Amino acid sequence: MEASMSKETAKQQKKINKIVIVGGGTAGWMTAATLAKVLGKNYCDIRLIESDQIGTVSVGEATIPQISLFNKILGIDENDFVKKTKGSFKLGIEFIDWTKKGGAYMHPFGDHGTNMDAIQFHHYWLKMHQQGKTPDLEEYSLSAVAARQGKFMRPQNMGNSPLSQINYAFHFDATLYADFLRDYSVERGVNRTEGKVVDVSLRNSDGFIDSLLLESGERVEGDLFVDCTGFKALLIEGAMKTGFIDWSDVLPCDTAVAMPCMARENDVLHPYTQAKAQKTGWIWRIPLQHRVGNGYVYPSKFLSDEDAVKTLTEQMEGEPIGEPNFLRWKTGVRKQGWNKNCIAIGLSAGFVEPLESTGLHLIQSAIAKFMGLFPHQGFEQIDIDTYNAQAKTELEYIRDFIVLHYKATDRDDSEFWRYCQNMKISDRLQAKMDLYQANGRIYRQDTELFNETSWLAVMHGQGLTPSGYHPLVDALSEDEVARRLQHIHGVIHKSVETMPMHKDFIAKHGLGS
Repeated sequence: MEASMSKETAKQQKKINKIVIVGGGTAGWMTAATLAKVLGKNYCDIRLIESDQIGTVSVGEATIPQISLFNKILGIDENDFVKKTKGSFKLGIEFIDWTKKGGAYMHPFGDHGTNMDAIQFHHYWLKMHQQGKTPDLEEYSLSAVAARQGKFMRPQNMGNSPLSQINYAFHFDATLYADFLRDYSVERGVNRTEGKVVDVSLRNSDGFIDSLLLESGERVEGDLFVDCTGFKALLIEGAMKTGFIDWSDVLPCDTAVAMPCMARENDVLHPYTQAKAQKTGWIWRIPLQHRVGNGYVYPSKFLSDEDAVKTLTEQMEGEPIGEPNFLRWKTGVRKQGWNKNCIAIGLSAGFVEPLESTGLHLIQSAIAKFMGLFPHQGFEQIDIDTYNAQAKTELEYIRDFIVLHYKATDRDDSEFWRYCQNMKISDRLQAKMDLYQANGRIYRQDTELFNETSWLAVMHGQGLTPSGYHPLVDALSEDEVARRLQHIHGVIHKSVETMPMHKDFIAKHGLGS
């Protein structure tokens, strides 16, 4: 009996010997780089199959601060990374014309003000703002103020100064980043194969992937397969028929056209992304060192491709570089991001459009969850179920945050915006909005990506107005609240005065391309 159990345990614990990643691009090479770093050269064979004939989806040119953690885990030098990807720094996202035409607000990285007496800062601000006695919310955010002035620096070791708390992300060329990670991965033992997968063989016994057939005629076997084939989802959906949960009822945009242009030499290099709402959908602007990334995200049922290209071209500051690049998708999530011995990472797992620059974060988050539940050849179902539950919940939280931008608006000047105003949203999002509109309360749920600062910035920016504020704010006199707010405002603005211009910071540190 004991011998039998030992044999069974040994069988189940047989380690993964061959990992096959299908698809390069950002998702594929981020996955390969992490596996190479964590597993090392001797644990197992890591192979990535990609074809130079298949273009990559480069919507990941703007990021959120969590990308820094990913680079640190890999041991990547930040200066080297910025230089090789022709990158720039990012302090937040400016939303233009979302609440109403002519309006704009900043979703900054980093806090607004500072909490006082265990009460969130914004409640003190709300009390005075409701009386018209204080400037707008973003005036209390160092990231927002610096972004508006075109300034940037890394955080400094200066104690309680706001300059110690600078939170930032990056803009970069996604193709160059993938190339950067490819070199990193190959140096650490990842085997790259140029080729196209033309057939996927499943085991009759259990439906696991057995092998891949390449266009060259080579058959590639593996223990674990990672699907990084983008919207095509060649393995997880094409072969395994996993299924998809459609969210296009609340996120109707299903198309984007991208057209970069040259940056004007004397323009300020903005340390923030711009998202400008249109009558139908929205246009992004992402400033890199050598060019400006532009794109128009829109729903195909409300706008033609021709009209989208025309509108985008008219709003670009320079001549386009290359022909329009169209991307088409369905918003939603795979029913199982991990199915048997196949895990989907990146666009193959799900997509909620690039409005809050979450694409690359979802890749690194999926990788982190997967590494925490890394399997042996037994592929325990409880591990798979745990991963899928976590991944789905995370994407649902992000979906709700993005839906907020469309739902909470005064715009009714087109069929698209009227649809957004009237669409049914999740009970969880409705509860968040109701809670804020009552007395300005905001709570971060579980491990959701966006924190209280982000929800505050967007709910306030989108025009939601609380009826009141936290009652314990009244424990301080109005004069004392006003004095403290004035002090915080002054400290933030004096701190920004000491910061260099974004373009000068890049030049000073030799980060230019």
